[in-house]
Amino acid sequence: MKIGIIGSGYVGLVTGACFAHLGHQVLCVDNDVKKIEMLKRGKSPIYEPGLESMLKENIRRKRLSFATKVDRATRQCEILFICVNTPPKMNGEADLSFVENVSREIARNLKDYRLIVEKSTVPVQTGEWIHKTIKQIQASESLFDVASNPEFLREGSAIHDFLNPDRVILGVSNARAEKILRKLYAPLKANLVVTDLKSAEIIKHASNSFLATKISFINAVARVCDATGADINNVALGMGLDPRIGPSFLNAGIGFGGFCFPKDLSAFLRMSERLGVRFDMLKEALTINDEQKKYFIQKIENTIWNLTDKTLAVLGLSFKPNTDDIRYAPAIDIIRELQHEKVKIRAYDPEAMTRAKQELRDVKFCRNAYETVRNADALLLMTEWDEFVDLDYKRIKKLMRHPVLFDGRNALNPAEMRKIGFKYCGIGRG
Repeated sequence: MKIGIIGSGYVGLVTGACFAHLGHQVLCVDNDVKKIEMLKRGKSPIYEPGLESMLKENIRRKRLSFATKVDRATRQCEILFICVNTPPKMNGEADLSFVENVSREIARNLKDYRLIVEKSTVPVQTGEWIHKTIKQIQASESLFDVASNPEFLREGSAIHDFLNPDRVILGVSNARAEKILRKLYAPLKANLVVTDLKSAEIIKHASNSFLATKISFINAVARVCDATGADINNVALGMGLDPRIGPSFLNAGIGFGGFCFPKDLSAFLRMSERLGVRFDMLKEALTINDEQKKYFIQKIENTIWNLTDKTLAVLGLSFKPNTDDIRYAPAIDIIRELQHEKVKIRAYDPEAMTRAKQELRDVKFCRNAYETVRNADALLLMTEWDEFVDLDYKRIKKLMRHPVLFDGRNALNPAEMRKIGFKYCGIGRG
């Protein structure tokens, strides 16, 4: 099948590469000329394990190509996926102006039937607005259908998630759209959940909001553990063995980040308020997440006393391992708050350094973890990269001015760290 991917960011690029991998003809579109030129050379503008090699392979096989104009995709492709950015407005609502602009561009170039699919995370009723927008320009409804196919890709394992989905949601309004999407996803032999358009849109926001709330819940429990001497890892283990709860997203730490959870939680809350539905649980989940970063900073201050002129080594800048994404990353927010206290920051991340340098000032970016910790008054582990878990911590201790370790992801064994000689401080470890 011929597929157009409009928007070549984290979602669009992985989606396009994976569809090409499945044998479809894919055209990825983006208005960023430099990005498209880079992609034509087989270079990925983002770090995602396995993505660059998949891009090169499918470019070589002539199943994947790139362009800067939506009209080309509209002319050539039967299915058009809208994967553009939906950034938050100041009030937390999703900014859908990019979605509207793409819809208008598609409508202006519509000559033959096209299935237009929402892939970006959008509020419920967006599909109706896309339909209305196109119909204003292109009166013939026989030329198009609008569907919703939300993505559930985790950065760092996005290719695996696409090719091995636990479910594929197809929000459609008629049998024609359903037939096309069933054919498209047939190679995956996935569990297809066919719904109406609005239900599909809500499934995405509800899923992300629930997972974010689960993280905030376990972080609040972790504070209770710190206050009482209990161990949150033991508590999470005991909870997670209950099949009604499950172990996923019960890892206490410095809070959730990335572009999806904070944005989608806020958007779902604002949408609910607009519809007259009180959803205070979502508001509290956001509050707990913001407080968790302050809680971590307070732990640092309570342990090393005055922060002014102290040198802190930060390992990890991305919001999670195996990505270079620093959007809403807790590490970035924590560094900025510490800098207000005149703390000297030395930092290292395996993949996120280039992006972090664009966001942070007065930070000493180092070549590796060992250089980062040299003469530091404390070490802050912010992202649980395997590289950091496997460090030689005996060597780390010798390099530091004071062997104080703040494990913001509970990635290390407290007993082992204390045996080496560290003063270890985790989240909810008692």
